[in-house]
Amino acid sequence: MTTVIDGKRVAASVIDAVKTATAALERDTGTKTGLAVVIVGDDPASHTYVSSKSRMAKECGFNSIQHTLPAETTQDELARLVASLNEDAAIHGILVQLPLPKHLNAEAIIQSIRPDKDVDGLNVVNAGKLATGDLDTGLISCTPAGAMLLVRRMHGEDLSGLTAVVIGRSNLFGKPMAQLLIHANATVTTAHSRTKDLAAVARGADILVAAVGRPEMVKADWIKPGATVIDVGINRIAAPDKGEGKTRLVGDVAFTEAAEVAAVITPVPGGVGPMTIAMLMANTSIAAHRAAGKPAPKF
Repeated sequence: MTTVIDGKRVAASVIDAVKTATAALERDTGTKTGLAVVIVGDDPASHTYVSSKSRMAKECGFNSIQHTLPAETTQDELARLVASLNEDAAIHGILVQLPLPKHLNAEAIIQSIRPDKDVDGLNVVNAGKLATGDLDTGLISCTPAGAMLLVRRMHGEDLSGLTAVVIGRSNLFGKPMAQLLIHANATVTTAHSRTKDLAAVARGADILVAAVGRPEMVKADWIKPGATVIDVGINRIAAPDKGEGKTRLVGDVAFTEAAEVAAVITPVPGGVGPMTIAMLMANTSIAAHRAAGKPAPKF
């Protein structure tokens, strides 16, 4: 019987742990965890994401600050806001919602966020700490951190003897995910569009992670019987059965057929997706504890 991981349930358990840690930190030190979210422009999807993040931050007991800037905001104006948030002792996490309007240099803004407040885990300092195995003082990018938490819930902390394949090599997900698996002692292959016989490489995986952005690319015959499959893809495809112009969300894995082969699999939606915002809250809690000189909670 295949186990379908309920990402919403696991994410809720992380949020509960964040709430407990946040309340204890405020009780013991007087420190109220602060998260600042910055959004530029009027992209509807971005505003939806930001609203859900701000709502979750308040639910966790954070002081949640949102800065909504007009689309014509200049690079200097945005840089000055980030600089002021860097200096604000009441703010422990800074999140700049991407994408930014095209006239802005997003990379420069992201790298200007202080590493200890970079709760998205995108600053090169945090990426470097992960690459060198320093998991105790950096902040890990939220989606790979969430996917790794799901793997740990299934396999434990030590993945010695297990083979993992990550399909995708992006800086946002593929590379950090591979590094997390390596640090947990898995034997890891990073596969991608230039990999020869990708299906055969994937079939060797005890843990197969798909993050390529191609709808239902990973078929049942790519999967080793009994494998754990973590699907990170979010793709919107036409759904004529729902009516004209309707769409539905699918992952990078052909879920129905893959579930016949895998022992454990994440669905889309409802798998890795809910973990991303949960790990953002976890990172903010970790940052606040470190700023207060307290041991950071483990999630």
